[in-house]
Amino acid sequence: MSKAINFEEARVKVEELVNELNQYSYEYYVLDAPTISDQEYDQRYRTLLEIEEEYPELVKGDSPTQRVGDGLIDGFQKVEHSSQMLSLDNAFNLEELKEFDQRVKSLADHDFNYLAEMKIDGLAIVLRYEDGLLVQAATRGDGRVGENVTENIRAIAAIPLRLRENVTAEIRGEIYLPKKSFVQLNEERESEGKDTFANPRNAAAGTLRNLNPKITASRNLNGFFYTLVNPENYGVQSQEEAIEKISSWGLRTNSDYRKFKQIEEVWDFIEEANEKRMDLAYDIDGVVIKINQLAVQEEIGMTVKSPRWAIAYKFKAEEAITKILEIEWTVGRTGVVTPTAIMNPVFVAGSTVQRASLHNVDLIKERDIRIGDTVVIHKAGDIIPEVLRVVLDERPVDSETYEIPSHCPACGSELTHLEDEVALRCINPACPVQAQERMIHFASRNAMNIDGLGEQRIRQLFAADLLDSVVDLYEIESADLIELERMGEKSSKNLVRAITDSKENSLERLVFGLGIRHVGSNTARLLAAEFKTAEGLMEATYEDVLAIDGIGEIIADSVVSFFKNEDAQELMTELAAHGLNMKYLDTSGPVDEAIASVFTDKTIVLTGRLEHFSRNELKAQLEDYGAKVTGSVSGNTDLLIAGESAGSKLTQAEKLEVEVWNEAQLMEVLAGE
Repeated sequence: MSKAINFEEARVKVEELVNELNQYSYEYYVLDAPTISDQEYDQRYRTLLEIEEEYPELVKGDSPTQRVGDGLIDGFQKVEHSSQMLSLDNAFNLEELKEFDQRVKSLADHDFNYLAEMKIDGLAIVLRYEDGLLVQAATRGDGRVGENVTENIRAIAAIPLRLRENVTAEIRGEIYLPKKSFVQLNEERESEGKDTFANPRNAAAGTLRNLNPKITASRNLNGFFYTLVNPENYGVQSQEEAIEKISSWGLRTNSDYRKFKQIEEVWDFIEEANEKRMDLAYDIDGVVIKINQLAVQEEIGMTVKSPRWAIAYKFKAEEAITKILEIEWTVGRTGVVTPTAIMNPVFVAGSTVQRASLHNVDLIKERDIRIGDTVVIHKAGDIIPEVLRVVLDERPVDSETYEIPSHCPACGSELTHLEDEVALRCINPACPVQAQERMIHFASRNAMNIDGLGEQRIRQLFAADLLDSVVDLYEIESADLIELERMGEKSSKNLVRAITDSKENSLERLVFGLGIRHVGSNTARLLAAEFKTAEGLMEATYEDVLAIDGIGEIIADSVVSFFKNEDAQELMTELAAHGLNMKYLDTSGPVDEAIASVFTDKTIVLTGRLEHFSRNELKAQLEDYGAKVTGSVSGNTDLLIAGESAGSKLTQAEKLEVEVWNEAQLMEVLAGE
């Protein structure tokens, strides 16, 4: 870029853009209420980057361009904490809480109340800011000495590089991986033949302690902060005020806390938290109860290991016992062959399950899992059913070690166990199941979003020899479909119309649908937005792709390698010849102000099954109209939108007298009626 502006103009513009972008990040990650589109943010970010490249002396420490550096971390230095990070004593029932209540009341000379907070199941972290600027982040370690993970923390978009006030402070909290991100991460690792993480906490810890900040940046870590060191320096007199002060500085805090006078009221809150924990977007493993008044905390004091004024109620780990009837092996679109335990149905953590992931061959061998075994299962991160261990006392006398398959269950080809992978892989390019799985991915909601072309329909089309590749999809006519089971004239025309409509999709949907290794829907959007056309993307060099903020070396190599392949080039040529759009379309458009006025600044919760929307689509639409869409009902909720089979969220909304709409009411408002 030529010097289009002079130094002084550049200095003013950098100041303006850094402040704007940090404000937008605060609105997006902390308030969960973005005020501009991703495209607008990206444009401002790109402008800032160009100016900083022209005038590197203007790069500020809190510039969003400085979140992730180009280098690797050379190990972690030790950091001595300013004060010891103590552990909390645990309680597991109401009686133990009552004993805690009696104990602190006998030690306190002044009146107090309790503050109950969600116990986030993550990784403890200490942030140190000087004059508002983040200068250091450290793990808990042994409580006295932790590890310096500043570069990785800087890579987490939800952590502000500069506070909203120029204060010097030390703040403690928890880094966690959202449940949705945990599922996506494990799916990606499993498809790549890598070990999966046991739960979101392990994934967060592994991410924060890796030596490449770009990996940290890609995994969508988040955080909640709740402890202010030396609170008296800021005029804070209670734990509640500490949370409010931390929030006012721009750090994320968890608003789901309450004050109580009696321990029995705390117990009601614990039962409520346990009931709704499955609906939360993050993992909790209990509730932390603290004396709210800091003066009383100081009065009661601490033991060598823990504060006397706080206790953690730990939820019981929900486990169940069942029996393995069979082990099923399935082939994914990348050829990874994954084992699943088929079990007697059993109720655990809110639902009945009869399938549990065994992840890979190594896990089966390590836990010596056999058909006929009685096993203990749980839900990893309250989400994924998983076999924990075998009940050896219940093992049948004639039990035999499980024989790992040597050939693909779909095509019969010999399976490969690559040196750098834990998974078995079918490397036969003609494997029919892999082709079907690739087609299922191509037609999925976040890819080409072809209505009516779900998994069962795709398998039916393959069985009828109507599909063999993605190109075949755009050659299907309604006459080809009408003879198929449950495919009358109307259904066949609707499906062909949906396939035809998908040709108009923006480029990022096609890029994601191609199934390029390591490329998720967000990365596909970044690629499409940067290169604008399929031709531009296909001609991009490794350096071109790597230069995109948020894309690392592994992804860059995967993208360039994919489009260098002659088969991929031929596929793109054929799809273009069939009329598919090959350009990036900026789909952001004007917002209907009348409709926006209904939703602006409203906190909305979605529950139940919706007929006319996917949950993600409706969430995005409501957010475009200025609403904040959250995952759980509370006293701050303005509106609950309830589809079919609405459960505990509807009950909670009615209890709190929150306004409830059904889908028909919602559609009337969105239609402007």
